[in-house]
Amino acid sequence: MPQPVKPRYAIVGVGGRAYLYLEALSRAHAGAGELVALCDSNPGRLARAAGYVADAGVQVATYRADLFAQMLADAAVDRVIVTSPDYTHARYITAALEAGRDVVTEKPLTVDADSCRRIAAARTRSGRALRVTFNYRYSPPRTLVKQALMSGIIGRVRAVNFEWQLDTHHGADYFRRWHRNKANSGGLFVHKATHHFDLLNWWLGSTVTRVRATGERGFYRPETADALGLAPRGERCTGCPAFDRCRVRLDLSRSRALTGLYADNEGHDGYYRDRCVFSPDIDIEDTMAAALTYENGAVVNYLLTANNPREGYRAVFHGERGLITLETTERSYVREDGGLVRPALPETSSVVVQPLFSPPFDLAIPAAVGDHGGGDAVMLQHLFGEIADDPYERAADELAGVWAAMVGIGANASIAAGGEAVELSDLAGDIPRPSPRAPPFGAIHPWTQFNAGDYPFLAGAAREDAGSAWLRRHGV
Repeated sequence: MPQPVKPRYAIVGVGGRAYLYLEALSRAHAGAGELVALCDSNPGRLARAAGYVADAGVQVATYRADLFAQMLADAAVDRVIVTSPDYTHARYITAALEAGRDVVTEKPLTVDADSCRRIAAARTRSGRALRVTFNYRYSPPRTLVKQALMSGIIGRVRAVNFEWQLDTHHGADYFRRWHRNKANSGGLFVHKATHHFDLLNWWLGSTVTRVRATGERGFYRPETADALGLAPRGERCTGCPAFDRCRVRLDLSRSRALTGLYADNEGHDGYYRDRCVFSPDIDIEDTMAAALTYENGAVVNYLLTANNPREGYRAVFHGERGLITLETTERSYVREDGGLVRPALPETSSVVVQPLFSPPFDLAIPAAVGDHGGGDAVMLQHLFGEIADDPYERAADELAGVWAAMVGIGANASIAAGGEAVELSDLAGDIPRPSPRAPPFGAIHPWTQFNAGDYPFLAGAAREDAGSAWLRRHGV
């Protein structure tokens, strides 16, 4: 039998995130597709990426960013993976779709409402496929929450409290890179929180209709640096006179990857990877809150902060028949000098389900391997066709991308309007809302006695009274 023809891939934007796909197509998942071309605005990073895949025996053509259209034709590309900065996504996505190519894009889909509308229109006109790589859907704890919600164990969800904490190691990084300006990233409400809004949309099987938001930059500002005694200081960490005293500094020389990607290639485009996080030029917020109203009636309180001593998140789902609580600690603390604990402490998660009139069930969470709570590895298996059946509908299309990005775009609009409510339909125009195939909260069950045997995911769960569960999770 003839072997199936493998799709031909190109990657545009070969910064740090691109290496997930460079590794996949040249090594772990090379049998699923043929990487044929790379495109970037920086010739040094372009050569580095080509050398990385060449080490695995994969030879690719390289193209400057202004030759993107030529690349599609010359290299006979079937699918384009977009890992360029957020503000460039719409340009590459629409060009690829209109040229008859399928697209895989990193989140966020894009940074403003007009770009969302242009992408959605191009996808519809072209008939091609567009996939947004929301890897957060794929980590075992988050998938387990989806499974529990879909079972109907707590009935329809009426409200959610969702808090995400970035520590001063990770959070600071958004304030030294291109993300520090809203024109580039949409701010953390779009660039980072699009992950969180997509999770909420996916978990709840619905989309936001109205958002009211507040936000401020309270920590990453010149006054904080002055209060910490970081004066005088420079434009960037490299060569900064306050470097040794700064606990949110970045030492590019200590990372071979950052040196090879950025420090060695500054001369090509003047991009500094280690700009000062206290610069007056920053215009994104580090503390953000939003009240969200969903089409299905659920309401959400959302909070994101970017200068915490720890990193993790907590989501509490208030259902008609109980609670589900997801809690993850990604890093428990940052060292006194601002660095990370080495070797890294393990990430820990708990998913607790408590039906009405019942002690809680502390669920057994499947093991995970790799970055983003194990989500990257599972996502790549789905993306490259190695797992076909997905009852949890984790594959995200352009509509999922639009309605996740729109929440952050609407939140930015609300902040600009002094906290007034923003209707997302006014921003989205005629873009349809996604329609999940499966009911998000299961079938409507009669109010009968709870039977744990009806819920397979409860197998292996620790059932205990609330007091002992709290003591055990907190090490008492």
